[in-house]
Amino acid sequence: MSAAAPPSDGLDHVDERLLRTSPLKKLLARPELGSVVGAVAVFLFFSVVADGFLRPSSLGTVLYAASTIGIMAVPVALLMIGGEFDLSAGVLVTSSALISSMFSYQMTANVWVGVGVSLLVTLAIGAFNGFMLTRTKLPSFIITLGTFLMLTGLNLGFTKLISGTVSTKSIADMEGFPSARALFASTWTVGGVELKVTILWWLVLVAVATWILLRTRFGNWIFAVGGGADAARAVGVPVHRTKIGLYMGVAFCAWVSGQHLLLSFDVVQSGEGVGNELIYIIAAVIGGCLITGGYGSAIGSAVGALIFGMTGKGIVYAEWNPDWFKFFLGAMLLLATLLNAWIRKRVEAAK
Repeated sequence: MSAAAPPSDGLDHVDERLLRTSPLKKLLARPELGSVVGAVAVFLFFSVVADGFLRPSSLGTVLYAASTIGIMAVPVALLMIGGEFDLSAGVLVTSSALISSMFSYQMTANVWVGVGVSLLVTLAIGAFNGFMLTRTKLPSFIITLGTFLMLTGLNLGFTKLISGTVSTKSIADMEGFPSARALFASTWTVGGVELKVTILWWLVLVAVATWILLRTRFGNWIFAVGGGADAARAVGVPVHRTKIGLYMGVAFCAWVSGQHLLLSFDVVQSGEGVGNELIYIIAAVIGGCLITGGYGSAIGSAVGALIFGMTGKGIVYAEWNPDWFKFFLGAMLLLATLLNAWIRKRVEAAK
């Protein structure tokens, strides 16, 4: 006589991955949830206290400010999801612009030649960061801090050596400048609102990064490496290649930002970019990335950059002392970090 089968509710042998998850739980699990709530709060706040904040012209200004941060916040967010930092990202933007300008001017070449050379050199610097990280096993903080200091010195030293001043010569009258400016620094008018092409670059990069994270094998590798490099390596993830690729992604976006910087103003100041790396990191953290890696999203970094844009310009429109921006910056960072940690704990407890 066989033993009676234990009672079953019909779900005993169902894989938990096949169980339906409520829309609310899916929403609460999104890394960018806290930043979206924060963005709405910032928008409503400055809509009330700043008279000019809701003007159509203000929209273009806010989006432009957000895009210049967002272009770099996207790859920095992916890098942080992969468990690493890049403290050289800010000055790398300036380095990219300086290389384009000085190569084109000194070689009397088409501007596009300088742009191409700048791309190759900038990607090489990104690959160097990744290579040094994977070979030496030193923390990314140390590796990229060293790169930051070297690039800061090279930017100033080479500019003074070649140009005789701390800024580059104008390349506005050189062949190829108009077409290069159209790609990296043009302005469109849509419905009476002036929009910079950087906004389009920003949106495209967010879309591509989101697709990579959610729809590709490389995206799975990024999350796996950030969650634990040893465990990822044990299941066949190419940890070294993934990290080098992430640093080259930061370098590519630094090249895009650098060309915009150069082609917007014709000249570049060699001391620019210092400190911007912290802004990119903060935007990524506000957008839901954890300092420990393995968690975050590209969309969240875009929302974090938008919060920066609204806060920076909102303070101007409210006619406040701009020194308050740093206060809001610190407060947003702390609140976002606490909120992200709380959301992560709730998600893990619900599993």
